[in-house]
Amino acid sequence: MEQIVDKQDINGVAFSESILPAARELAKTIDVADAQQIEQYAVGIQSRIADFSDGVLANVRNRDTGYVGTMMGDLLGTIKGARIDGLSPTALVNRIPIIGKLFNGFKKFISRYEKIEVQIDRITADLETARMGLLKDIGLFDLMFDHNKEYFKELEVYIAAGELKAKELNDTLIPELKRRAEGSGDPLASQHANDMVQMTRRFEQKVHNLKLSKTISMQMAPQIRLVQNNNRILVDKIQTSILNTIPLWKNQIIIAMGIFRQAKALTMQKEVDKMTNELLLKNSRMLRETSAGVVGMGEKGIVEIETLKKVNADLIATLEETIAIQQKGREARKSAELELVKIEAELKNKLAGLKSGGRHAG
Repeated sequence: MEQIVDKQDINGVAFSESILPAARELAKTIDVADAQQIEQYAVGIQSRIADFSDGVLANVRNRDTGYVGTMMGDLLGTIKGARIDGLSPTALVNRIPIIGKLFNGFKKFISRYEKIEVQIDRITADLETARMGLLKDIGLFDLMFDHNKEYFKELEVYIAAGELKAKELNDTLIPELKRRAEGSGDPLASQHANDMVQMTRRFEQKVHNLKLSKTISMQMAPQIRLVQNNNRILVDKIQTSILNTIPLWKNQIIIAMGIFRQAKALTMQKEVDKMTNELLLKNSRMLRETSAGVVGMGEKGIVEIETLKKVNADLIATLEETIAIQQKGREARKSAELELVKIEAELKNKLAGLKSGGRHAG
C-alpha cells in the first residue's frame, strides 16, 4: 500500500488539519477486501450515539412535561373561578341594605376560595415537579449536545479516513490491479480487480451514508439548543408563576376580602347610624306630642267652666220646670177640688130630691 498523501482537500471535500493525522491512521486499518469490516465501518460510534439518544428519550418521556401549558391554563381558570369581582364595591352597593345577604355572599366566597386555594396549591406542586423535570432535561440536553459534538468530530475522522482510502483505491490500487489483469490475461486477476471495484463502491456508499449522518448531526446541534432554550423559557415562566404570579393572586384575593370586610362594616355602620337617627327623631316627635298633652292637661282644672255653666243652666232649667210643673199641679188640684165640691153638691141635691119624692109617694 502506497503512502497516503496528506491533503486538506480530499476528493473535493475540505477537512480540518486537526483531524487528518487521526484520519490517516484510521485509513491504514481499512481493508476493503474484508466485507465484514466494511459493513461494520463506523458502526461503533453510531451505536454509542443511538444508545445515548435512547437513554435521553427514555428520561424525557418518563418526565412528561407536555402538560405544563394545560396546568397553566387550569391555574388561570381556577383563579377566574374565584370571581373576585363579586366582592367589588359596586356589587356591595347594589346589595345595600340587605346585610344578611351580604354576609352570606361573603361566606360563600370564603368557602369557594378555600376550595380554590387547595386546587392552586395542587397545581403549584405539579408545576414545581414539572420545573424540576425541565431542569433535569436541560442538563440532559447539555450532555446530549456534547455527545453530538463528539459524534460529529468522530464522523469527520471516519469520513476523512474513508475519503483517503477511497482516493488511494481509485487512484492507485484499482488501476494497478487492472493493469496486472490486462497484462497477465488471467480471468481471476480480472475478477479480483472487478471485485475490488465493487467493494470500493460499497465502501464509498458507506462513507456517503456517514456524510448524511454528519449533516444530521450538524442539524441536531441547533435543534438541541432550541429545545433546551424552550425548556429554559418554560422553567422561567413556571418559576415566575410560582414565586410571583400565584402569590400576587393570593395577595389580591386577601386584599379583596379585606376591602369586602371594610365595605360590609361601613354598610352596617351606615345602617346603625340611620336607625339611630330615625329612632331619635321618632322619640323626639313622640316626646313633643306627649309633653304638650301632659302640660295642657296639667294646666286645666278637673272640671271645665263650660261644663259647670252647662250643668248650672240645665239645673236652673230643671228647677224652673219643676216649679212650673208644681204650680200647674196646685192649680189643677184647686180646680179639681172646686169641681169635686160642685160634684158633691150636685150629688147631694140630687139625693135630697130623691128622698123628698119618696115621702110624698107613701
